[in-house]
Amino acid sequence: MGTFKLSKPALLVASLLAAGSVMAQTVNIGVSVSATGPAASLGIHERNTVELLPTKVGEVELRYFVLDDATDTSQAVRNMRKLISEQNVDVMVGSTVTPGSLGMVDVGAEMKVPVISLAGNAVVVEPQEGAKIWAFKTPQNDALMAAAIRKNMEKSGVKTVGYIGFADAYGTGWLAELERALEGSEIKVVAKESFARNDTSVTGQVMKLISAKPDAILVGTAGTPGALPQRELIQRGYKGITYHTHGSANGDFLRVCAKACEGVVLPVGPVVVAEQLDDSHPSKAGGVEYAKLYNAKFGENSMNSFGAHMWDASILINSAIPQAINTGAKPGTEEFRAALRDALENHQEVIGVHGVYNTSKEDHTGLDERARVLVKVQDGKWVYDPDLE
Repeated sequence: MGTFKLSKPALLVASLLAAGSVMAQTVNIGVSVSATGPAASLGIHERNTVELLPTKVGEVELRYFVLDDATDTSQAVRNMRKLISEQNVDVMVGSTVTPGSLGMVDVGAEMKVPVISLAGNAVVVEPQEGAKIWAFKTPQNDALMAAAIRKNMEKSGVKTVGYIGFADAYGTGWLAELERALEGSEIKVVAKESFARNDTSVTGQVMKLISAKPDAILVGTAGTPGALPQRELIQRGYKGITYHTHGSANGDFLRVCAKACEGVVLPVGPVVVAEQLDDSHPSKAGGVEYAKLYNAKFGENSMNSFGAHMWDASILINSAIPQAINTGAKPGTEEFRAALRDALENHQEVIGVHGVYNTSKEDHTGLDERARVLVKVQDGKWVYDPDLE
């Protein structure tokens, strides 16, 4: 049998096809968010944001697979297992809330798939040991935001504070952060109350808070449920300063809370008030761009900080993918997922709309003071005031 030889043009085509097969790689990305249930006012924006994300990084194709976990931890875990087994995802984003995120982190460690949480509580990534070496998150750590609240309390002459928050990991985590933030100060926590996310009344808790006569009250909630204690406080005649966590930084909270929110002070990511920031702020340009894209597709003034956490997760993933590819590992393999995890752990000055990320082996959030500003609710809007800080 004679030897078959390709002509020069055929050799060129074959070489190009071979190169293309190497370059045309696809990274599958799983997403589980709380688009329904108590955290829907957060998860809907996260789900919507996926529609705005880039679908390529250089020559690498990106495919997103999105599921709703209904603010249920067990469903978040099932979603993650399903996306790993059926879609062979290389990285997971989610969940919206802390309990679901913690469940997903355990699966991530078991299956060796990195997880980028959209929940704020530092317990998702701290301490950096065991399962949590596979966990990252884009929201600011609660400690960073609690420090900003302490600073304003001291500036405002607050001496006593009451606390009401969710009766879950988010609420208890925020209470712990508040108490840590106030260590060494003259401010004392004089009352502590909690309620379930699905509760329809907090009258008893609010009456106990008011009876303690605190100068200020911090509401440790996320999404629209935070409007419940806020409205009750105003209805019962509370006249002190009311603080909220950054979990309340969404338009649905303002809508549900209405006039009862007037004067509320809270720390937020810079994206929430991007247009009000000085041009020198590193996150201003990206924040304005994201807001423009989101509002154009989903309605005027519909953008909030929670969808922006999904946006920043994409920025971190897209920054890590080239580093993982350069190791020679192929997407869809255990080696690639490990390389992706390592790249996510070594981001330097990656600019997101919530701040600038510098991750390390000890810090899987990587945000500093550039990731927070203090705002006050005025006329139903978030108003940035440097004098609050």
